Amino acid sequence: MLKCTLAAIVLASVSAVPVLAAETMMMAKCDDASMMKMQAQIDGMKDPMMKEKKEMAAKEMMMAHDSMEAKKMDDCKMHMDNAMKSIGKM
Repeated sequence: MLKCTLAAIVLASVSAVPVLAAETMMMAKCDDASMMKMQAQIDGMKDPMMKEKKEMAAKEMMMAHDSMEAKKMDDCKMHMDNAMKSIGKM
């Protein structure tokens, strides 16, 4: 009985780790490499139907860049996440 309970606890904790890792991965990093990658994705949006989303993402990226220069990393991450949501990457 004890082995079965321990096995269930271990199994539950192991299955929760990928979920937590996925949530962490969704947060964008606020560094030059991530910003360049995101900008490349935005620039790659050629569909005319996506014009509004592209413009919104570009605005968010400008705000993220300004926040990064001002050393406001939480604001930068928020704007990067908003840009990712705008282009449908989250």
